[in-house]
Amino acid sequence: MRKTSRKKILILSANPKNSTPLRLDQEVREIDEGLTRAKQRDRFELLQKWAVRPRDVQRAILELTPQIVHFSGHGVGEAGLAMEDETGQAKLVSTQAIAGLFELFADQIECVLLNACYSEVQAKVIAQHIPYVIGMNQAVGDAAAREFAVGFYDALGAGRDIEFAYKFARNSIQMAGIPEDLTPVLLRKEQPVQPGPGSPINSEVQPEKPESDAIAPAPPPVKPSQKLISVDLEELGGQVPLDSPFYIERPPIEQRCYEAIVKPGALVRIKAPRQMGKSSLMLRILDHATQQGYRSVWLNLQAAGEKSLENPDSLLRWLCARVSRKLGLPDKVEEYWQGALGCNDKCTDYFELYLLEELQAPLTLGLDEVDQLFQYESVASDFFGLLRSWHEESKFNPAWRNLRLILSHSKEVYIPLNINQSPFNVGLPVELPPLNDDQVADLIQRHGLVLSPRESVNIMDLTGGHPYLLRVALYYLARGEITFAQLMQNAPTAEWAYGEHLRRHLCSLQEHLDLLAAMKRVITVDEPVRIDMTEAFRLASMGLVRFSGNDVTPSCKLYRQYFREMLGG
Repeated sequence: MRKTSRKKILILSANPKNSTPLRLDQEVREIDEGLTRAKQRDRFELLQKWAVRPRDVQRAILELTPQIVHFSGHGVGEAGLAMEDETGQAKLVSTQAIAGLFELFADQIECVLLNACYSEVQAKVIAQHIPYVIGMNQAVGDAAAREFAVGFYDALGAGRDIEFAYKFARNSIQMAGIPEDLTPVLLRKEQPVQPGPGSPINSEVQPEKPESDAIAPAPPPVKPSQKLISVDLEELGGQVPLDSPFYIERPPIEQRCYEAIVKPGALVRIKAPRQMGKSSLMLRILDHATQQGYRSVWLNLQAAGEKSLENPDSLLRWLCARVSRKLGLPDKVEEYWQGALGCNDKCTDYFELYLLEELQAPLTLGLDEVDQLFQYESVASDFFGLLRSWHEESKFNPAWRNLRLILSHSKEVYIPLNINQSPFNVGLPVELPPLNDDQVADLIQRHGLVLSPRESVNIMDLTGGHPYLLRVALYYLARGEITFAQLMQNAPTAEWAYGEHLRRHLCSLQEHLDLLAAMKRVITVDEPVRIDMTEAFRLASMGLVRFSGNDVTPSCKLYRQYFREMLGG
């Protein structure tokens, strides 16, 4: 009897010295152990290459002729996959180069598994040449990546096909209690077909299809607002955790930020009304920087306290002390604050001669809610001028190229700043929009809910796609604490879950009579209205109105209903 040839699984691992450490050895060991005890272990041969450089990958595929290629390491989205150079440092290999390599071996390789963050970008291109490709559509945790890999090869070792192994591996993530089972995506190469008259050949990667071509029975009708599946809900408010299944990306914003923050001297400015997701986005940019081997620090200026914001000296002392503590470095503020230099120079020396010198790696500093300083005009002018000077110095001073800044603010910048001393007209500007219809539908599904088309439209009108307002509504619907009809009735009242949010906006309007009068005009009519442009921008920065050309309208039905009742009109 002729012996069946063994399929070769080639595992390529790279964890550069200047990247976040990964437990790749544990992942490969568990894969090896699973295949060793598998029922059909004789069908597979496991090959391993560690600390791979680009040429190592080429040679391994050329000489070892694998049918399955598995890459474990770091991915940075559009920028490519991180391999190693001659010194063990990270070397990014572009998507085009990776896809071109696999195109050369399209008749040999059956499956490619990219167990790396944001590798869906590469997977989509590789899938034009390889039958099965698996990538990750966002950052993936070490534990989730390991669970997926082990589950995948356990299923292959049991004689199952690649599609079953993919589903089994996702279930392995679920069974481990890790909410990242939606991160791996399977893409398949479409088989070529003869085009009909006047029809172009469609070679795009297609989504998963049913295993059988037979017509599936129609699913039972689902009642409006019916709970589809049971999900673990999160408490509301604050940053959305990194591993949360309820964070909805707003392409291409996240990817643009990830690409920007790895550039020397980067400055990313995030602007959006409160509770629109600024802090959650900043958290993910900082995490992306950490994955590149950078040190990351997040500071919220609301935590500084009024005493620290009274004058430039106390603010900069607070900044230096907090960053030192976050980095686990000794506090040397008093040492650097000796002498006759001004506080800006002392803070600059503290960062350049101590922090950046000590780290020997890029430092990503996220400053959240910087509009806290707008009420302290003289302090803000000095502080923002200092940040701008650091950004400018990065263009010629190697030390400052290692500082990457992220700023977030809600309000428009109305304080007078010299155009050459403002950080708000340089770097990458990011404005967070509301969620669109598709993103709202995705968030509804992640809460385990099925809404009728009419209900979906109504909840979009009610919230205007505001992420926080949406999550509150879906949270209580998913818990079964309110029906959809009750939601629509109770939402614009002070007694329901939106009460505090609405009261805060009402108090802000009552403190500024010009804005109060402008908002009254906006809610009185049912169509867009023209108001003073300064007031329009201020109301928009609060999230209360949206522009329609040069006119404005309430940003959602919730605000229109609530303020009509509270302000009249």
